[in-house]
Amino acid sequence: MRIKLEQLSQHLQKQTAPLYTLFGNEPLLILEAADLIRIHARQQGYSERELFTVDQHFDWSALLNAGNNLSLFGNLRIMDIRIPSGKPGKEGGKAIEAYCNALPLDTLSLITLPRIDKQGQATKWFKVLENTSVLIPVYAIEREQLPDWIRQRLSKQQQTADPDTLQFLADKVEGNLLAAHQEIQKLALLYPHGNLTFDQVKDVVLNVARYDIYQLSEAMIAADNIRYIRILSGLQSEGTVPLLILTTLAEQIRQLIFIRKGLDNGQPPAQLLQAARIWGDKQKIVMTATKRISFQSLTQGLLRAAKIDRIIKGAAQGDVWDELSQLGIRLTDSRNNHR
Repeated sequence: MRIKLEQLSQHLQKQTAPLYTLFGNEPLLILEAADLIRIHARQQGYSERELFTVDQHFDWSALLNAGNNLSLFGNLRIMDIRIPSGKPGKEGGKAIEAYCNALPLDTLSLITLPRIDKQGQATKWFKVLENTSVLIPVYAIEREQLPDWIRQRLSKQQQTADPDTLQFLADKVEGNLLAAHQEIQKLALLYPHGNLTFDQVKDVVLNVARYDIYQLSEAMIAADNIRYIRILSGLQSEGTVPLLILTTLAEQIRQLIFIRKGLDNGQPPAQLLQAARIWGDKQKIVMTATKRISFQSLTQGLLRAAKIDRIIKGAAQGDVWDELSQLGIRLTDSRNNHR
């Protein structure tokens, strides 16, 4: 049975299914939905939890054996199965089919997957999931929908803001829900219930931590590798989520690629900057970076960002912070940016 994400809460109020499947490319919404299911399960007496994270060395027999073995203490349990790559392979596909066709007793199973394309959704193992679980696709929030999404989140903490303020906040987080979530939480901590003024929101967004992700992005395109490493180290020490950093840097690289292509096609710089939503003093820095960094280096930067994304999601090996460091250094070092 397939339901919409917004229907999940109402569904859980009525019943508890033996198997839930979440899939999509919005980490925040996936996490919140999974938390909602786990909290509901604990309230229903599911006191034990087993976690399985599938990688290339995963032993699928361990999952099947765990499913066949009852709880040592006869308790209700949660089987939390995470497949970050979304590609279980031939053996994994068969194991998922076997697991779903003989769901363990006294168990709530939760499977989380990334976005699955049409070809993936046509596979036998995914069809079995669709037929045996409550299947919940988690779609991205489009940029034009973000102000209303922010408004709804503020409403939950009994705060409001006018449309211009909501649009300002949406523009500043660049469509990143994790970033928006963090800013909304700050507003709840700093201000009481009621209406938020534009200046209040602006002060929170523009005066965040001592080390700012947007300053990191600026250091990268300004070829200031010393400042880049200093800010990155500061963000790490402050516990900033790596995915938030990666999303900001990748978006900056995409902006440079967009402008570079436009310039090569003879489009006016001012028109390109406006289309890329780049304003004020940053325009000069961006134009300088576009001329300095080769198109090849920019595309290689995106490939490296994709690798870091896989590391963060557990689908590849590596040190996230070292990779983020190398991503910035390669784009700030002029020796790596020859045309």
